[in-house]
Amino acid sequence: MTSVRLFFLALLALGLLPMTSPVAAQNERAPVYWDVHAPDRPTPPVVNPGPAPSAPAPVPEDAVVLFDGTDLSAWEHPDGSPAGWSVQDGAMVVEPGAGSIQTKEDFGSVQLHVEWAAPAEVEGDGQNRGNSGVFLMGAYEVQVLDSYQNETYADGQAAAIYGQYPPLVNATRPPGEWQTYDIIFHRPHFGADGSLVKPARMTVYHNGVLVHDHTTLTGPTAHQDRPPYEAHARALPLRLQDHGAPVRFRNIWLRRLD
Repeated sequence: MTSVRLFFLALLALGLLPMTSPVAAQNERAPVYWDVHAPDRPTPPVVNPGPAPSAPAPVPEDAVVLFDGTDLSAWEHPDGSPAGWSVQDGAMVVEPGAGSIQTKEDFGSVQLHVEWAAPAEVEGDGQNRGNSGVFLMGAYEVQVLDSYQNETYADGQAAAIYGQYPPLVNATRPPGEWQTYDIIFHRPHFGADGSLVKPARMTVYHNGVLVHDHTTLTGPTAHQDRPPYEAHARALPLRLQDHGAPVRFRNIWLRRLD
């Protein structure tokens, strides 16, 4: 049990904290008792999501298509230079060392659909196996990782809201097979003085299985850190991460919710 968790449990026992904290009242899954990447945090149960789809999912008529399998015209490097990933057999492929890519267009609250696949040939383990990430507004990450029979910290496995919440279940298909994320993201709102008015929330389906249910984010996601909210623009680019693995992506589209 972590020292942070012991501290809060002691306060509860002394009656110095209410049984339900304000954060927990907003979301019962609030990670108030867990350190970031705590090794003793329970990992979610494994479920079989069923076979991978034989073809990309249909695209709604009102969707903004970000990648249709042909080119990277909607994407760029975060420094504004051309996206350095490749397009192979209808998928965009991370070119390790080329850097992350982000959309040229800015977005706020969205319904996002992403299909991805970890390399079929397994290399490495833990966080060094098929690692990438989907960053809403460039700051709020849903982890991409080959979590099929691959142990890692709970808040860093596939479909985790990185560093904050593990998924409710591990619905990862075997490496090489196509995975899907369907993400409903509601952006944070800030007051004129920069104060937080409403935190960001996410609902996430991994391979059609609910893994986050209107979950309140504690702030931006980060490695070995849980930073607070800082005021930012109403719309920012969507980013995909280069973490050194040739992860594939296809059929990326979104619908604006703002």
